Amino acid sequence: MSNMHLDGTTIVAVKRDGKTVIAGDGQVTMGQSVILKGNAVKVRRMYDNKVIVGFAGSVADAFTLSDRFEEMLQKFSGNLMRGAVELAKAWRGDRYLRNLEAMMIVADKEKLLIISGDGNVIEPEKGICAIGSGGNYAFAAAKALAANTKLSALEITKEALRIAGELCVFTNGNITVEEV
Repeated sequence: MSNMHLDGTTIVAVKRDGKTVIAGDGQVTMGQSVILKGNAVKVRRMYDNKVIVGFAGSVADAFTLSDRFEEMLQKFSGNLMRGAVELAKAWRGDRYLRNLEAMMIVADKEKLLIISGDGNVIEPEKGICAIGSGGNYAFAAAKALAANTKLSALEITKEALRIAGELCVFTNGNITVEEV
């Protein structure tokens, strides 16, 4: 099996009432039909637990980018925006990194950002974003829940992922959640 592509995940983030939560499911899929793993952890803490990161896309690529982002945080003393911008610049400009297929959502107490391989660093409107195969479902669910309920950021991310998992075959109910 040459060119084995592993992906299939959903990451959703909500910033509300002074809390930011990133949640992700645990499914790793090969191609369009094989679930390789159901309990992968795609959301983690870094920089002395002050930053949370969720990633979607090729697993190996996401780990490479996550490690590089952690290096940038160290280099810029935990400045999330500066670390994100420098990662995006490196990602776009470096011959090796340019071929990585992944996206990341990163957050600290103040900021919530999406980082993509085309050099973009986006601060989402209204503190809600999602990436990955079920990202659009989770995003729509989170927006509706935030607009029409008093649920916490934690509750919204969990429910949005549950809904995405009912609609997207690449998203499961094994959820990892981190909050800052």
